[in-house]
Amino acid sequence: MASQKMAVGPSDPPTTLGETGATLWRSIMAEYEISDSGGLTLLEQACCAADRAKECSDIITVDGSMISTKHGPKDHPLLRHELAARSFVVRTIGRLGLDVEPVRSGPGRPPGTLAYKGRRYAD
Repeated sequence: MASQKMAVGPSDPPTTLGETGATLWRSIMAEYEISDSGGLTLLEQACCAADRAKECSDIITVDGSMISTKHGPKDHPLLRHELAARSFVVRTIGRLGLDVEPVRSGPGRPPGTLAYKGRRYAD
């Protein structure tokens, strides 16, 4: 687990993040208000997973998605790790509720209508 070393400002990414994770952190913090320790921890873990997915992707790009073995060609072993990291990022973003419309400072939808709730309205 990455330590909670925070940079200067509250929206600055933790110093433990790489370029991809820090970019994701800044992007999310620019659109959403996350200030609770649980939310910040989840966001940091999602950003760490984004860094890991990028690391795997870079290696796969160099090696190719298929590798040769003595038994013939096989999928690169990092493909499953890249997919797992990307899946973790997407699931965590959903758990944080960031897959709905971001907080806006100007005109937009009225409060309480950020996401479809599955209700049917009478005609």
